[in-house]
Amino acid sequence: MTDISLVVLDMAGTTVADDGLVERAFQAAADGQGVEAGSPEHQRMLAHVRATMGESKISVFRHLFGAEENAQQANLDFEAAYHRLVDEGHCAALPGAAEAIAELRASGRKVVLTTGFSRATQDRILDALGWQSVADLTLCPAEAGRGRPYPDLALTALLRTGTDSVRELAVVGDTGYDMLTGVRSGASVVAGVLTGAHDRERLLADGATHVLGSIAELPALLLAG
Repeated sequence: MTDISLVVLDMAGTTVADDGLVERAFQAAADGQGVEAGSPEHQRMLAHVRATMGESKISVFRHLFGAEENAQQANLDFEAAYHRLVDEGHCAALPGAAEAIAELRASGRKVVLTTGFSRATQDRILDALGWQSVADLTLCPAEAGRGRPYPDLALTALLRTGTDSVRELAVVGDTGYDMLTGVRSGASVVAGVLTGAHDRERLLADGATHVLGSIAELPALLLAG
């Protein structure tokens, strides 16, 4: 696909192993709001967290906890817990991710890493992996206007990299919200990977043009013919 010049990649679940870190950090946020682990209310909230993987975390907490003060505190508790898990070593690149990014960039394509986390959490992950320079650009929702499932992250990546057309854009992620972002941005390639939150059926239902086993398969798709 020689017409693809910009590849927008999700982080957790796509290029970075999640291994339940989001759910573990959410437990800290729920605890801080007095939601008892294992209770029906907790299970309802956890189901929403799973369904909306990829969305800006503060948006998720606004939905779950209502008042802005509660949402902001939940977000702070979530970030503190997630940072602690990262600092303890529970953060790793998915197999083949760094190599795939390097191959795409070596071919002349630009790569942008996006996330539903805050900039502080995104930087914590990048630092833990030694990925400060792995991509041409990194973006979080606050730097784009709105997070997923809106097209803002992908379109901001396009504008910031000087890409000429949305037809030159590929959007790749592990969640239905990543797929919706790709579709709404007009990307030619909207690729789902099966290493994260959502299954093939969800990815296809939300608009995936391709479903890959992992990010390691992406260069073969984009560099073919």
